[in-house]
Amino acid sequence: MQGVDATVADAVGTPEAEASAAAEPVAAETEAEPGVQPEAAGDTDASDAPDVQTEATDDAGSTEPSVPLAPEPAPLSTPSPSTAPARAPLPTAMAPRPLKKAAQPLAAPPAHSTSLEEAGRFARVEEDGHVFLLVDGAEHPVGQYPDATREEALGYFVRKYDDVVAQVALLEQRVQAKAPSSDMAKTAKHLRTQVGERKMVGDVLALEARIDALLGEIGGLEKAERAAQDALKAKELAAREAIVAEAEELAERDPSTVQWKASSTRMNELFEMWKAAQKNGPRLGRGTEDALWKRFRSARTVFDRHRRAYFSQLDSDNAEAKQAKEALIRRAEQLSDSTDWGQTAAEYRHLMDEWKSSKRASRKDDDALWARFRAAQDRFFEARKAANEAVDEEYAGNLGVKEALLKEAQQILPIRDLAAAKKALQSVRDRWDEAGKVPRADMGRIDAGLRKVEDAVKAADDEHWTKTNPETKARTNSALSQLEATIAQLRDDLADAESAGNAKKIASAREALAAREQWLEMLQRSAQDFS
Repeated sequence: MQGVDATVADAVGTPEAEASAAAEPVAAETEAEPGVQPEAAGDTDASDAPDVQTEATDDAGSTEPSVPLAPEPAPLSTPSPSTAPARAPLPTAMAPRPLKKAAQPLAAPPAHSTSLEEAGRFARVEEDGHVFLLVDGAEHPVGQYPDATREEALGYFVRKYDDVVAQVALLEQRVQAKAPSSDMAKTAKHLRTQVGERKMVGDVLALEARIDALLGEIGGLEKAERAAQDALKAKELAAREAIVAEAEELAERDPSTVQWKASSTRMNELFEMWKAAQKNGPRLGRGTEDALWKRFRSARTVFDRHRRAYFSQLDSDNAEAKQAKEALIRRAEQLSDSTDWGQTAAEYRHLMDEWKSSKRASRKDDDALWARFRAAQDRFFEARKAANEAVDEEYAGNLGVKEALLKEAQQILPIRDLAAAKKALQSVRDRWDEAGKVPRADMGRIDAGLRKVEDAVKAADDEHWTKTNPETKARTNSALSQLEATIAQLRDDLADAESAGNAKKIASAREALAAREQWLEMLQRSAQDFS
């Protein structure tokens, strides 16, 4: 039957079209983005391809065929029409961002053939080849097949009926398989019009009923497809808006806090996601896509401007930091040959403080600058170390002398006779200075040992002076005399208060007398220490 293979081919995509879509080049990120994105290659509207190709007839609108078809022998019996078993629903062509796959072609339904005996119930054929269709007792002229037998004339118009039945069966099979409904309604209405013209012979009322039922099912399928398409568009819109929102969030960050390497990688990923969605995702409408694209492009532009400004400022800061550190290096190199060990070491400490407080250059430059600065310091400190080692070797003999003097000084402790201790310590000091310097590593230990003995002798001397100071002793004796006179007066006041029986004065006198007597006891102990 003509039209069946073409119909099946139109219902699915072709591998050539898919290969063409997959091979379409994608613009690199560095290229200027267009304001309006081109449609992805290979995304053709399903409505461009008809669902069913009907057999062209040269006498559909006339009663006389211009070229009669060759008669075909009518079969004695014809099996009742049947449809292929139901298949699983085909994947939709609008799934978001999948790799497109060619749908499996539907198997052609069995060819329908109406026997002449069955067709005879719906037609009347005259001797001259005129054929009339009988519908509910009414006759409808179908056409004429001249110069042929009545069976041949009837068979010609029955084949037209069978052809429409086959197309209806194929359409029913596509609806049952939930194939894309594009142009299904158009095809069904065209078949319904053909049947309504009554230019074929067969059970047209039953066929019209099948087509009417098919139109209802196609309407339901179209509604379901629209709902699924709307859901896909809503999902795709949310995904696109999420891409735009994340790009805008990256663009709005403070440039000084952005991790530019990671953020730039993420922005590139968002751009690739956008291109994949544009190429493979469902269309959202030009207005919606243009608005989202403008927002996304604006966010990328702002992000790139911030990135360029940040790295431009970073380059300026690096150049400034490099210049400052090169000045420190020149000063360090000028000091590297100095033999004024103490003063130069202090200068290097100041240079190190300035280095730490200065800005960092780029990692590569900063490492190279630090190596030069460190090399100048190492040259000086290695020379100082060599000089100190030579001095230490020279002073090694003095160390033994001072260790013997330290042991002699430590025997003064504990102090029992202050005068003898002071005399022995002075003897050690005289010989200590004559012994000379010791190695730097032992200087602190030796000096600290002698200082401990000196501190003990000084503490004992200070304590002795405190006890024997004449001025302190005189002040103590004067305070004793005054306090004793005050106590005698307070005792007289207490006796007068007791004689008068004044309880308030008695309590006050006793309190004052007790306090003065405590002071007197303390002063008397101090006076005993002086004596």
